[in-house]
Amino acid sequence: MLAVGLILLIIGFLTGISILWTIGVILLIVGAVLWIMGSVGHAVGGRRHYW
Repeated sequence: MLAVGLILLIIGFLTGISILWTIGVILLIVGAVLWIMGSVGHAVGGRRHYW
């Protein structure tokens, strides 16, 4: 999710398409939250670790 968010963020920035920029930022934030939750030991989506 982090990688897809970063790719959309870069594509949105380079092409000037604001919806890609917005979706990229949202995916980066959600991916970072899931990554942090998984790394501190909270179960995410029924799994102990989130990849």
